Amino acid sequence: MDAVNSMLNWVVPPASMVMMACAWPALCFISACEWVYSSFNEENMDDKVVIITGASSGIGEQIAYEYAKRGANLVLVARRENRLRGISENARLIGAKHVMIIAADVVKEDDCRRFVNATINLHGHVDHLVNTVSLGHTFYLEEVTDTSVFPHLLDINFWGNVYPTFVALPYLYQSNGRVIVNASVENWLPLPRMSLYAAAKAALINFYETLRFEVKDEVGITIATHGWIGSEISGGKFMLEEGAEMQWKEEREVHVVGGPVEKFAKLIVSGACKGDPYVKFPSWYDIFLLYRVFAPKILNWTFRLLLSPNGTKRSTSLVGTGRPYVAPTERAFTLEGTSPRKTLTTATGVPLTFSPLSPPHQLKYE
Repeated sequence: MDAVNSMLNWVVPPASMVMMACAWPALCFISACEWVYSSFNEENMDDKVVIITGASSGIGEQIAYEYAKRGANLVLVARRENRLRGISENARLIGAKHVMIIAADVVKEDDCRRFVNATINLHGHVDHLVNTVSLGHTFYLEEVTDTSVFPHLLDINFWGNVYPTFVALPYLYQSNGRVIVNASVENWLPLPRMSLYAAAKAALINFYETLRFEVKDEVGITIATHGWIGSEISGGKFMLEEGAEMQWKEEREVHVVGGPVEKFAKLIVSGACKGDPYVKFPSWYDIFLLYRVFAPKILNWTFRLLLSPNGTKRSTSLVGTGRPYVAPTERAFTLEGTSPRKTLTTATGVPLTFSPLSPPHQLKYE
């Protein structure tokens, strides 16, 4: 058996590359035909019911506006209720037939049942469930001296998507609806300072890929993956907002590099309405997947050359300083030993941002 596996290790990869090269024109033609077909059979969202989690900012907010343009009934879910009020008014002006806002925590199953049941009681059905809640970080694992934030990271990025899906799935079966999940290219593309985030996203992708086989064609699943997307944390919006659970106050502007959130949101909604299984932005990231499979050493060498840190690592992340993670039940206070311009606020809101003196180390929850 070892001899057979050794032979296949030499034969299968090059043979697969040759087959892929030969089949590429046919695959492109088939993809083009599918795109044309889906364009003419796009789902009409007029008067359909859409639940959007993490709708208080970022991608979730923009997705709400895209569905509003299509005349859908929206159920906006987040922990920043005051922020949801303004977004709901904007959505109504854009064209949403009805907008309901619900303050809830998606990592709590009871909260998920509450907003799903509220939707069913009001509308009688659910057509699309859009999971956009995500919590990113940019710290080296070796810098961490307080691990209390680890479960929070994994809860939000994984269970914060699984629980709403689990609760809404029976109703999505009834409407032959669709689940849309906001993932990230880090689920397979290794990047430094993102170990826990990447692990959670990889688990999330595998969950939905498996669920796709379980639900077959009765419930659609659209997995949206993105590279660098401009958001509140990358756009210099570090000022404190009322209702934010944890957010550093940083009175400075940060230049945004990366694709616009609005464009990605438009692609997600368009792809979901067309029934696309995947939405990718930008799509050129896929080339790295080939290197990951067929030439992983080259990919690792390239990343080490381009992304390796210069000089000594600095433990400037809140997670790396040894200060404990603060639960969202306490009130605002000033951290000891920090700049007087930086204040940590805790309340009942959504964004969780740890953005200290050095921008390479931060956490954000939308």
